[in-house]
Amino acid sequence: MSESTPEMSHDTPTSETVLLRREGGLARITLNRPASLNAVDAEMASRWREVTADVAADPSIGAVILDAAGRAFCAGGDVVSMSTSGMGGAAVTETARIIHDGITSLTGAAVPVVAAVQGAVAGGGLGIMLVADYIVASPTAVFVSKYANIGLTPDLGVSTLLPAAIGQRRALQLLLHDTTLDAATALDWGLIAEVVDDPAARARALADSWLTGATTAFGQAKRLVRDGAGRTFAENLDAEARTIGSRFDTDEARVRIDAFAAASARRTRTEETS
Repeated sequence: MSESTPEMSHDTPTSETVLLRREGGLARITLNRPASLNAVDAEMASRWREVTADVAADPSIGAVILDAAGRAFCAGGDVVSMSTSGMGGAAVTETARIIHDGITSLTGAAVPVVAAVQGAVAGGGLGIMLVADYIVASPTAVFVSKYANIGLTPDLGVSTLLPAAIGQRRALQLLLHDTTLDAATALDWGLIAEVVDDPAARARALADSWLTGATTAFGQAKRLVRDGAGRTFAENLDAEARTIGSRFDTDEARVRIDAFAAASARRTRTEETS
C-alpha cells in the first residue's frame, strides 16, 4: 500500500471525506479530501466527528491507524472554503467545536492510535495528527503552523497538544514565527516518533503488535497518560493504583505474569547451578 492510496473499505464509498475501515480489532481512519490537501471543511468536520465517535464506542477495537489520502496529511482548516463561502466567525467556531468533539473521542478512548504521515501538516492538521499516540512520518514530511500568517489563532487542540508534545518554548517558536520543521527536526523535537520510508507499512506493523500483545493494557496505559494532564498528581497515583490492580486479575495479564515468573525461576536455577 502506497502513501498516497491508503487501503479502502469495500463497504465505504470513496466519496466520503473521512473513511473508516474495520479489520478485526483494527480501525483505519483516513482523511479523504486529497485535492484540498485534506483541509477540513464543514462537511468533513461532521464526518470526522461521526467516524471518531463510532470508533471510540466500539469495544472490539484494539488499535487505530490514522492516515490520509494524497500527497499531504492535513493542511488544517479549509480557509479558502471559509473565505469564499462568506462563513462568519460564529460558523467557524461551530465547525471547530465539531472537530474538537472528534479529537476528544479519540484522545479519550482507551485505544492506542498510530498516525502515518506524509507531506505537509499545517495549522489545525498538527492537532489532528497529535490525536495519535505514536506518529510515524515520511522523510519528506514537513510541519508548519501558519496561523499567524493569516491572522488566526490555534485550534483543533494545537494550543494544548503541541506544547505537551514538544514543550512550551518550542511550541511558541512554531506558533509565533514562520518556522517549517522538516522530518528530521520534528523527530529531534519529539513531535513525531519515527521517520520511515513507508509510514503506512510501519503504522500497520505497530498496530498489529498492539493487537497481538496485551491489547487492553496498551489501551489503559494510553488512557492513564492522556488523562493525567487533567488531574492532580495524587489523583494520578490513585488512578494508577486502581488500574494496575484491576489489570492484575485479568486473564490477559495473568498468562503473561505467570510466564514471566516461570522464566525468572528458570534463570535463577541456572545461575545457582553454574
